[in-house]
Amino acid sequence: MSSAAPASASASAATAPVPLAVPDGVLDRLRAALEAEAGTLVDLSHALHADPETAWHEHRSVRRIGQVLTAGGFTVEAGVAELPTAFTARAGRDRARTHIGLVAEYDALPGLGHACGHNVIAAAAVGAALALREVLDELDLRVTVVGTPAEEGGGGKLPLLDAGVFDGLDAAMMIHPGPEDRAWAAPFAVAHFDVTYVGRASHAAAYPTLGINAADAFVIAQTAIGLLRQQLPEDTRVHGIVTEAGTAPNAIPGRATGSWYVRARSLEQLEELYAAVCRCFEAGALATGCAVEIEETSGRYADLVNDEELLATFCAATAGTGRALDPADRARTGMNTASTDMGNVSHVVRAIHPYLGIDSLPAVNHQAEFADAAVTPAADRAILDGALGLAGTAAALAASRRRRTL
Repeated sequence: MSSAAPASASASAATAPVPLAVPDGVLDRLRAALEAEAGTLVDLSHALHADPETAWHEHRSVRRIGQVLTAGGFTVEAGVAELPTAFTARAGRDRARTHIGLVAEYDALPGLGHACGHNVIAAAAVGAALALREVLDELDLRVTVVGTPAEEGGGGKLPLLDAGVFDGLDAAMMIHPGPEDRAWAAPFAVAHFDVTYVGRASHAAAYPTLGINAADAFVIAQTAIGLLRQQLPEDTRVHGIVTEAGTAPNAIPGRATGSWYVRARSLEQLEELYAAVCRCFEAGALATGCAVEIEETSGRYADLVNDEELLATFCAATAGTGRALDPADRARTGMNTASTDMGNVSHVVRAIHPYLGIDSLPAVNHQAEFADAAVTPAADRAILDGALGLAGTAAALAASRRRRTL
């Protein structure tokens, strides 16, 4: 019997990404720097968690993060791209050979607080930046922390991209907390939009024939979407909520509103799906006689392009933390399909977005129980592990680029 590996296995091994090497001793120095900053980072995470701010209103969060980075020797600029709650924080030579962006998110969910764990994301980005102070000169490295508001709907990274904030970066990196470790991220592209039906209010018993029922328009639209699902690809999503549908049972609703998301595997597929779903909402208007307005509430988020070399390097840098991160594990996407405007960043600069587990199961992202888990010792450990992975990846990339110029 031949001992040769199957062709598919051989091909997989041949194409498996090889991690970049962190210079001797550097990872230990980064780890020591993080342990020294651990109290500061955990305090920052917990302070953000205790005072959640939603999209475009993250003023106190930006102030807290900026204070830590300023104390750490970074030059902080708030209000970049004319966004009051966006910022950059820079350290290292302007003409350094390698320029790394560490992405911080810090907005919370309406009614759920930090149920997506953005307090952990921000603290990990800050931790990686503080740790990298130790090696900026020797690795010819420049670091920019990019503070990005409104990831949970609003697309704060999109105007930052348009303003050139990500221009000139050799990589943009962040981590995200989740119920389990997953290196490979597979977010959907997404369109966010509001739907408004306007009909005519009337007394439901005395003058029903004078009413045009805006709430019924949503019933018809959602029925049409339900029927459409049979023809939709399996890797798409359509979901939303009705936010207003009348004020009294004896008054025919003259106005109804809702917020909806449509998700697909690519922006191209999203365009087709969005058009089909819009026709369902238009059907609700046609059937009831209502007027309908459909308005996208942010730019569309793109799918995420994982940089396989950097992802393998992140996994190698965190290997000593006991985490089960495998850059080749793409089969179990599961919880890491949530959409993010980091996807748009990944289409213009090398990027990674690994997930670090915080021992939250059975709670998962966007549940109140996950918000509780985001300030546990497991979440605090994810801050340090994530910061180590990000800092180690940045150091390895800088060392690799520096060697090529010697």
